[in-house]
Amino acid sequence: QVQLVESGGGLVQAGGSLRLSCAASGRTFSTYAMGWFRQAPGKEREFVAAISKSGGSTYYADSAKGRFTISRDNAKNTVYLQMNNLKPEDTAVYYCAASPILYTGLVLTTLNKYDYWGQGTQVTVSS
Repeated sequence: QVQLVESGGGLVQAGGSLRLSCAASGRTFSTYAMGWFRQAPGKEREFVAAISKSGGSTYYADSAKGRFTISRDNAKNTVYLQMNNLKPEDTAVYYCAASPILYTGLVLTTLNKYDYWGQGTQVTVSS
């Protein structure tokens, strides 16, 4: 059983930055690929970014490329999402998720490949 807890969300002005953190419980964090997803009111949950087990490969939604950076620190059982140049359309609840070791590559952009999810953290970007 893996438990994930997101933090770092809040209210920020357009053009500003936030860093989200996801702290994981369990002894096998380094065996999971990790992802960030977001969901705005009335919308489907969508992929934002993912990172491989070792951190050697990253994947981004087109909306995130050039602005967001995903990283992980396996020694701290934590994954991060650095968000720069935020836009009002980035407003959503952001969720951290963990994917089993058998999944690698672009499949990590698919929501249903993740087994464990955090409770979410709200990000609101004012115009």
